[in-house]
Amino acid sequence: MRVNEPALDLGIVLAILSSYRNRPVDSGTIVFGEVGLTGEVRAVNMAESRVAEAARMGYTACILPESSRENIRNPKLRLIGVRNVRELLRLLGS
Repeated sequence: MRVNEPALDLGIVLAILSSYRNRPVDSGTIVFGEVGLTGEVRAVNMAESRVAEAARMGYTACILPESSRENIRNPKLRLIGVRNVRELLRLLGS
């Protein structure tokens, strides 16, 4: 698979972990963030716009880089910030 958008990294990692652990992710959750080679989760461009659009589309939760979460407020979405893949794994209850 070839991915040209770094913001998809975190969603792909979550999909793989979810499948491997047999723990589904709620369908109301959206995920974005860039993942580095050591597992760190990095901010991406237009994070606030992505969150606003997710809220308009009816999503209820957003998993995003912690560095982005600190600067975004959206009363319609539960914002869950992660710093690395290990924190993402903890969210799945592993």
